[in-house]
Amino acid sequence: MLSDSLVNAINDQIQFEHYSAFIYKSMQAYFESGDLPGMANWMNIQFQEEMTHAEKMFDFICETGNRVVLQGMDSPHRDYASPLEVFEVALEHEQIVTKRINALMDLAQQEKNHAAQIFLQWFVTEQIEEEATANHIIAKLKRVQGDGRGLMMIDQELAQRTYVPPAAAN
Repeated sequence: MLSDSLVNAINDQIQFEHYSAFIYKSMQAYFESGDLPGMANWMNIQFQEEMTHAEKMFDFICETGNRVVLQGMDSPHRDYASPLEVFEVALEHEQIVTKRINALMDLAQQEKNHAAQIFLQWFVTEQIEEEATANHIIAKLKRVQGDGRGLMMIDQELAQRTYVPPAAAN
């Protein structure tokens, strides 16, 4: 059983996960228009991951006998100065997500809700990967410092990323 406060907090996070997905879709559009298909692919995978995160939370709320309440959202930012700025904004956003997931975990711990803690642990671990990956790409983009050949190599590398849904047991 989930408390009303935990249900409301997870509902808010579902909303934020949807918003996160739209941020990444907007970033994908930026890269598509800039003829960087690999970076666009990377952002599309991020979009899919965020939608999956929202769906996992949606299912958890339903499985615990509670109701999901979907909300509207603001339009995401769409203009950037460079690929580096896009990934820096993505990292900043993931850091916000991490704080929100940690706050959910804190609430679950405070309420001694073990099922919610076990469920949220997957997201805690996921955020470590999200931030590390963004940091890695930012380091590469800084290393090439706008060099077109380096940018194209990074773009080709990011084109290799594929979406792998999380295991059903998670």
